[in-house]
Amino acid sequence: MTELKRFSVSLNKNLLKKFDRHIKTKKYPTRSKAISDLICRELVKEEWIKGKMVAGAVILVYDHHRREILNKLTDIQHDYHEIIVSSQHVHLDHHNCFEIVIVRGHPEKIQSLANKLKSAKGVKFASLTPATTGKEI
Repeated sequence: MTELKRFSVSLNKNLLKKFDRHIKTKKYPTRSKAISDLICRELVKEEWIKGKMVAGAVILVYDHHRREILNKLTDIQHDYHEIIVSSQHVHLDHHNCFEIVIVRGHPEKIQSLANKLKSAKGVKFASLTPATTGKEI
């Protein structure tokens, strides 16, 4: 277990009230956990900006009846096989599929993959969720 270090923070009274409401809404057990999550989110952004080795998930929703969509998405993913760790395909209904592509690599390559996947005709929704490998945090 990592060593904990205490420090104090001074905040504007109104900002602290808003933060406490946020903590309650998000069901954080403590202010410390909420602040830790905020700091981690900023550090992950920095990892992506600096081009460090990162992880993430590309989420897609598409109509699998759209002509050639499955072949197109598969071809794109094969072009990026070195950064794809895993993928999962879920049938939402008769027409719509949900796919999660888990990636690990350099941010530029991951962003390139996400852009190509989301621009494929038939993709209704696409989102890239940046994450960390955990080594830098």
